[in-house]
Amino acid sequence: MRREIFEIVRGMDLTDIETQLALQCAPLIAGLKMSNLLIAEGDSFYEVKQILKDTSISCFVLSKTEQRLMAILYHHEKLEQYLSERNVKVFLRKCGYQETSLSKTLSVFWLRYQKYVSGKGEFPHEMGVFLGYPIEDVEGFMKNAGENFLYTGYWKVYANLSVKISLFREFEIARETLIQLVSIGVRIADIIKFYGNRELKGAACVLGYPVFI
Repeated sequence: MRREIFEIVRGMDLTDIETQLALQCAPLIAGLKMSNLLIAEGDSFYEVKQILKDTSISCFVLSKTEQRLMAILYHHEKLEQYLSERNVKVFLRKCGYQETSLSKTLSVFWLRYQKYVSGKGEFPHEMGVFLGYPIEDVEGFMKNAGENFLYTGYWKVYANLSVKISLFREFEIARETLIQLVSIGVRIADIIKFYGNRELKGAACVLGYPVFI
């Protein structure tokens, strides 16, 4: 993150859910990624639900307490299409998933995650698939127990390094852009609804907000 953006973040309310969405889920909101993990302090589920209402982004809650929300936010069609790819389906079946539809796999994953949280099971590393990570990196992480990676950014990279570094740069530009927009009062819901197939930078200009990239 560039210094000027870091200074903007320092002046923002980090407990605000809009700020956290910009910090954690910018690649998803910008249409560059099919899903993102959101971890928010406090009982913020209903705030998130309201923000995402009537948008193209869905919310799958992994855990919800008065202290913290943990959820996967995702574009339904994009994630469902990814799970239907042959190599992803083969991987999930190896992990013990009998069904590979989005609803079925999320249900099974939720049960596995709850077992892990309760201390009755191992961490379900296939979570990377539901976060839209490339299958080669999810498999590489599991085979290497998280070691021997080529690069670490938004996830640990085990193949196609140059492509991933380029992608991470796009993610970072999206995050910096969203931070700037949110810092001057633009609502996340408006950004999602307006975005469509436009570039985020162009969307910001049309909305009338300066974005310094």
